[in-house]
Amino acid sequence: MKLFSSVAAATVLVALPSLGLAQEEASAVAGVDASTDTIFILNSLLFLIGGFLVFWMAAGFAMLEAGLVRSKNVTMQLTKNVALFSLAAIFYYLIGYNLMYPLGTWSVDGILSGVWGPGVLEAVGVARDGADDYGYASTGSDFFFQLMFCATTASIVSGTVAERIKLWPFLIFVVVLTAFIYPLQASWKWGGGFLDEMGFLDFAGSTVVHSVGGWAALTGALILGPRIGKYKDGRTIPMPGSNLSLATLGTFILWLGWFGFNGGSQLAMGTVGDVSDVSRIFANTNTAAAGGAISALILTQILYKKPDLTMILNGALAGLVSITAEPLTPSLGAATLIGMVGGAIVVFAVPLLDKLKIDDVVGAIPVHLLCGIFGTIAVVFTNGDANLGVQLYSILIVAIFTIVASGIVWFLLKMLMGIRVSEEDEITGLDMAEMGMEAYPEFSKG
Repeated sequence: MKLFSSVAAATVLVALPSLGLAQEEASAVAGVDASTDTIFILNSLLFLIGGFLVFWMAAGFAMLEAGLVRSKNVTMQLTKNVALFSLAAIFYYLIGYNLMYPLGTWSVDGILSGVWGPGVLEAVGVARDGADDYGYASTGSDFFFQLMFCATTASIVSGTVAERIKLWPFLIFVVVLTAFIYPLQASWKWGGGFLDEMGFLDFAGSTVVHSVGGWAALTGALILGPRIGKYKDGRTIPMPGSNLSLATLGTFILWLGWFGFNGGSQLAMGTVGDVSDVSRIFANTNTAAAGGAISALILTQILYKKPDLTMILNGALAGLVSITAEPLTPSLGAATLIGMVGGAIVVFAVPLLDKLKIDDVVGAIPVHLLCGIFGTIAVVFTNGDANLGVQLYSILIVAIFTIVASGIVWFLLKMLMGIRVSEEDEITGLDMAEMGMEAYPEFSKG
């Protein structure tokens, strides 16, 4: 075996120079500069790797939500997560992608794209057609990467409104969110719109993705109302989730996926500087999550005399959301502190929401909305190009737009078809009432 390995290694070492020469000759024949070819490949590869890491976050959301809802609602929650991702993929292609990236073609300058219609990828084999300039990266890789952010926004809403919303009205809302609401406001920053021109900084989407999902979730929760029995006689009644093992697994999956979320947002891997920056982003993203988890661990021990696992899980996610607006410029120490503040926000915000009788099943509003706002403001602490006034103004504009647009959609759905299941169905559980199947049938009564 050792002899075989040695021979194989030697063969590869001998072959490598000839492979490199063959690539150079192929580039020369095609008339394409080798360095341009390499940059195109590496940039596209970053989008693809980042994209499938963010895709894995869909599994993280599904597991986190399945673990934090009660057992009688698990099948419904899993169905929503598969369906919302699939709908996002289709409607972002049909409408959202071109609405988000007008590429200078505006019907209302800097505000509304003039390009309406399905996204179109480059021709097959465009990188081998002999053209001198075929772009920065493949449009297929860019579309794939950006789609994952769109789907993430919808996933944020799913957990907040769990355990009492009807399936089809929720999915209709997802279609509107992913086709219109998310892409339109994202165009104002990432599509070169008016917020970007003002100097708004949001590296990977603390506001563009997370607070938008949070505002949509908050609006839905207010219109939908709390679960039956959640608030009684001025008290908050605990409704423990079905499986904390799944919730913990989901958190680690999200943690992993966030390296693609933030690292891929560098949008370039063709130079030494770009790769160095991606590496720094990975390190800062990781330490912010750790800071959020430790902050929640310590605070719950102090406040409740015992650590609270659900708070610790959300603390890690809060740290991740908080660093997302600027994961490149902070030092490791600053990134840790930013994450710790995020974890603290969750610990104090969850009971505050309960006092306001806003029922958020999985804690998505504190994590994605409040920490998204904090993370966007925190950019000014480490990035000298950030302006606090511009950051606050942009947060406000996105908030107003998302609340109004989401509110209109939720109200229309409520009037036209109803968004909440009946009291009997809610008590029985949405698995049987909406899906006709249980996630844990062996443990059911009767």
